[in-house]
Amino acid sequence: MNYVVIKCGGSVFEQLPPSFYQDIVTIQQKGEWQPIIVHGGGPLISQLLEQTGVKTTFINGLRVTTNEVLDVVEMALSGSMNKAIVRKIAEAEGKAIGVSGIDGNLLEAKPVKDDTTLGYVGEVIQVNTNLVKSFVEQGLIPVVSPIGKDKTGQRYNINADMAASAVAQALEAKLCFISDIPGIYHEVNGEKQVFHQLNETKIDELIQQEVIFGGMIPKVKSALSALRKNVREVSIVDGTADHGLEEFMQGKQVGTRIALEQEVPHV
Repeated sequence: MNYVVIKCGGSVFEQLPPSFYQDIVTIQQKGEWQPIIVHGGGPLISQLLEQTGVKTTFINGLRVTTNEVLDVVEMALSGSMNKAIVRKIAEAEGKAIGVSGIDGNLLEAKPVKDDTTLGYVGEVIQVNTNLVKSFVEQGLIPVVSPIGKDKTGQRYNINADMAASAVAQALEAKLCFISDIPGIYHEVNGEKQVFHQLNETKIDELIQQEVIFGGMIPKVKSALSALRKNVREVSIVDGTADHGLEEFMQGKQVGTRIALEQEVPHV
């Protein structure tokens, strides 16, 4: 079975056209690739935190998470966001099942390495692939909210990019980050020039030059980590482009494809 893990961030969710969800259903129905969605929900989390008066801060793009913050995060991700995506797939005549990483011990987590400042922010140490495969065998598209727990039952907020990367590693899948930009690019004379392929050396250089910055840094780092651990391919694709996801799956030159070592042209 071939899997493609599709990571969909909260910031792009409102901009995704109906064709995005149709593409996911089409990919599943063709049978060659089985889609799995892992989603974030940053803007909704921020909105709910503001409404509830819960204070929050960020360190290196990761949200500092107290138990109070975690209650709101879980409400936003595993509740509103997760079910909204399931509904969108149903509208595209697909069948999805929304789950949290806590459900069925899907994502076992531990605190992020070497960092005691982030609170209950975790990283995935094990994925229950049998649970994912059982959903797929029933003709369902799994939609995963990135909340995990450890063996004691403590919940952790997991960066959605990193959660998607962990799921892709466990399934030896393709990994596709959905964005609202055409890929990683720089501007020359006011014109966006997309890097259609990037390797590790060039990524490090672009981080130093601050071409890659903010939330894109954990995205590319998790991509490189995934490639070292059996992930077949990592791409950043513009989900707002009509049928961009389907074109990506057809192997067309869409977005930015990331590899450990290769030539680095840009157009």
